[in-house]
Amino acid sequence: MTKPFDPTFSALPTTIFEVMSSLARELDAVNLGQGFPDDPGPEDVRAKAADAVLNGYNQYPSMMGLPETREAVARHYAHHQGLNLDAPSEVMVVSGATEALAACILSLVAPGDEVVLIQPMYDAYLPLVQRAGGVAKFVTLRPPHWRFSEEDLAAVFSDRTKLVVLNNPLNPTGSVCPREDLELLARYCVRHDVIAVCDEVWEHVVFDNHTHVPLLGIEGMRDRCVKIGSAGKIFSLTGWKVGFVMAAPRLMKVIAKAHQFLTFTTPPNLQVAVAHGLMKDDEYFRQMRQGFQAGRDHLCAGLRQLGFPVIPAQGTYFVNIDIAPLGESDDAAFCQRLVREVGVAAIPVSAFYAENHVRNVVRLCFAKKTSTLDAALERLAKLKK
Repeated sequence: MTKPFDPTFSALPTTIFEVMSSLARELDAVNLGQGFPDDPGPEDVRAKAADAVLNGYNQYPSMMGLPETREAVARHYAHHQGLNLDAPSEVMVVSGATEALAACILSLVAPGDEVVLIQPMYDAYLPLVQRAGGVAKFVTLRPPHWRFSEEDLAAVFSDRTKLVVLNNPLNPTGSVCPREDLELLARYCVRHDVIAVCDEVWEHVVFDNHTHVPLLGIEGMRDRCVKIGSAGKIFSLTGWKVGFVMAAPRLMKVIAKAHQFLTFTTPPNLQVAVAHGLMKDDEYFRQMRQGFQAGRDHLCAGLRQLGFPVIPAQGTYFVNIDIAPLGESDDAAFCQRLVREVGVAAIPVSAFYAENHVRNVVRLCFAKKTSTLDAALERLAKLKK
């Protein structure tokens, strides 16, 4: 065929995650690149899904999600984050957080609208904005604190701004946005009449007594904020692809129309199981965080012992090392050395930038068994620094 394809997607390179995971398989490397846990997820939630598929309803559920799942979402966030959500009009179940992002961006952004993206960022954001015809404006965060300032926001917000996308806690940095930064962002959203799409899939994976604060709960944001959550991250079931969208009715009505023509609905047995899981007691979430924090601490201690400068991580599955003190200035080349010379796959954080790239930070996933982390540390000890 000679007719051109849509350049938004056809011109995209293979994602860095697939590149590094393929190299890990080819070279029999320890894969600390892609972010998924070794653990299979809570047995009771998996058993609930199995029972529901064998003995429950398997035809199309409601486009908005099963009523019991939507009610469970509303109750969950009322308990954990103090949000008052109306399940019938303000909660929708979708096929993963990426579909939620697509539905939000494709429905809320019109051609020519400016969209503020905070980088480093999840790699789906920019192509979706471009496909919607939006014009991306970037706020660039830098280590070790990964925070934006009023000057950063003033440089990109204007009356042409339609949307801002916030990922908090932030992948790949492992940072948690403090309340004062959220309040600053909220003031700019109110001042310029901007909608915030909040990718909060890591909200339960926070450490060291940090507390996730949803932007939806900040003054002025209740009617102009879309909150996105993920059962895959909450229950370490990343392959299930069950997500939640929460927004005021005027926003939800528009987003739901995009969802209708993306995936339309989500497997009912998974929705039943997720509804069950969301009602787990606080001890489940405490132990989940404790387990991931133990993995973080184990990997960080081993990295420091080997002489790798570790950037503190407050949440997510990821910790970063600063390779500049090692005399390295190209994170992509460094990751190639890691996987080829010592057999450990990692991710260069420059891959999460569209411009003004930070090139001295490398991301490692600690959501693995202790034996996997130890195998990686043993191999990293052989790196010729």
